Amino acid sequence: MKKTILILEDDENLNRGIAFTFEKDGYQAVSANSIKEGKRFMEQHKVDLIILDLGLPDGNGMDFCKEIRAYSNVPIIMLTVCDLETDEVSGLLAGADDYITKPFSLSILRARVEALLRRTEAESRHIIRSGKYRLDTNLCKFFRGDEEIPISATEYRLLHFLMTNAGQVLSKEQILSSLWDNKGNFVDENTLPVNISRLRAKLEDDPKTPRIIKTIHGIGYIWDGGV
Repeated sequence: MKKTILILEDDENLNRGIAFTFEKDGYQAVSANSIKEGKRFMEQHKVDLIILDLGLPDGNGMDFCKEIRAYSNVPIIMLTVCDLETDEVSGLLAGADDYITKPFSLSILRARVEALLRRTEAESRHIIRSGKYRLDTNLCKFFRGDEEIPISATEYRLLHFLMTNAGQVLSKEQILSSLWDNKGNFVDENTLPVNISRLRAKLEDDPKTPRIIKTIHGIGYIWDGGV
């Protein structure tokens, strides 16, 4: 399946040139001339990488980068005429993965894109993603956007099971047998609800009305954090 690259650049000639280059390389290249167009496409389609110009007609690319980072870790390469070190630092701090100043070589851009996609693909092998949440199975850490949410070893195991089965209703018996009772030993009936409650306190805006870890009455639970 082709990887999709979204090109947010209001210089139409440059946008077309970048798109043509990546289409020849086997990518799906989608051109947008404004933040509004880019947002519309991202709401409807999966994007694997964004090439983002900082000077757009309806807003600042730096601000849009920060907005994207609030809910997504999609790789972003910034394009700009600003070549000061402070500008590059600001771009990287805003959440960009790479920063290229104009004018630039298309071959350099291609190499940067391919390197970033390889790195992202390697990282994804040990990252479980669901909406704005991600669980790093190498580090045993849990994140909401760029914010790390501290979790215990038990909470990690519970999150891992819920997120790898996202969108599926899991019975209490399934969860208990997979995480605590795999040898047929007795587990206190409060073990699961207590740990679910602790996770909700960390994840939910309103733990009393959960929207991420939902209760299916009489059955069990379902992870619905951006499925």
